[in-house]
Amino acid sequence: MNNRNISNKFRIYHRYLGFFLAGIMAMYAISGIVLIFRNTDAFKIEKTVEKEVASNLSDDQIGKTLRIKDFKIERTEGDKVYFEEGVMDRSTGIATYKVKQLPVILESFTKLHKANTNKPLFFLNIIFGLCLLFFVISAFWMFMPSTKIFRKGIFFTIGGIILTLILLLV
Repeated sequence: MNNRNISNKFRIYHRYLGFFLAGIMAMYAISGIVLIFRNTDAFKIEKTVEKEVASNLSDDQIGKTLRIKDFKIERTEGDKVYFEEGVMDRSTGIATYKVKQLPVILESFTKLHKANTNKPLFFLNIIFGLCLLFFVISAFWMFMPSTKIFRKGIFFTIGGIILTLILLLV
């Protein structure tokens, strides 16, 4: 098999794998952007939650039970405990509070994007990572090394590597 045939095969694999993975690449791109803003309220929707918990919880246990980060009680009036997100009635154990969450589809995207070995979907992340690695490698077989396009591609590759190193080291 000569170099032109190898180049053509890689082009075909690169093209159809690209078409096949277009949806998942879009999902990873969107979830990556959303994850950049995870410490803000960007893209989040406010939702009111009413939850019944044990009525005899201590101040610390209320925040842990309701799973509220940086939980702080603002004041207590009788059986009612007021905190930034809402209120809890100690006598009934009913807490009403507001949470900010991503819309369901964005939440699903980010869960998939962050999947680790504790989640069964981590295999998808590994397969997708290997496919991206194939795209990187196959790009160098898209054009014959003797062509002007290939040489320009090498300069762009070097530029991309330098930019990556600068971003990692700054």
